[in-house]
Amino acid sequence: MQGVTVVEHPLVQHKLTLMRQKDRSTKGFRQLLNEIGMLLLYEVTRDLPLEAVEIETPVTRMMAPQLVGKKLVLAPILRAGVGFLDGMLDLVPSARVAHVGLYRDPETLSAVEYYFKAPSDLEDRLVLVLDPMLATANSAVAAVDRLKERGARDLRIVCLLAAPEGIAHFTSVHPEVPIWTASIDERLNEHGYIVPGLGDAGDRMYGTR
Repeated sequence: MQGVTVVEHPLVQHKLTLMRQKDRSTKGFRQLLNEIGMLLLYEVTRDLPLEAVEIETPVTRMMAPQLVGKKLVLAPILRAGVGFLDGMLDLVPSARVAHVGLYRDPETLSAVEYYFKAPSDLEDRLVLVLDPMLATANSAVAAVDRLKERGARDLRIVCLLAAPEGIAHFTSVHPEVPIWTASIDERLNEHGYIVPGLGDAGDRMYGTR
């Protein structure tokens, strides 16, 4: 699908298979989500710009590549998106963090905002919107809407699973925002869950129902 990158790295696919298993413990699921988040961040940032700077090694001076510009903003959609955060911050500890609090209305499946906090200079930074499941995409659309209102111009979606219906909805509203995912699954069921999916990521992270 145009604008969608499926990360097919063997480690990503292996960890995703472990996460899909219904008997995976809460601790195990949370740890795997942390690990796979780090691997996804590695892929989604492979085109970050570099500049040559002069450094001194223990042997000699040299020109070496270094990231240029302001650092990333990681924007997890609460609550499940937080599962990606620690692994990604381990990889890029200087990243800023925005929090987008949304929940899905069980009747309408629409996204309802209850919290939003973000850095003041989003227009100068690459913003990665984090949500394990791109199902209906209502939450992702609402999050990107809100971040754009705050000034964000360079955004990317990072998710674990995506449904074709969610991709179609999201790209119809925000066609310029690319998506990175570990898998495009078959479909949504009548309750708006991804099939075959892995259940509710937030519930499986925190042991709730």
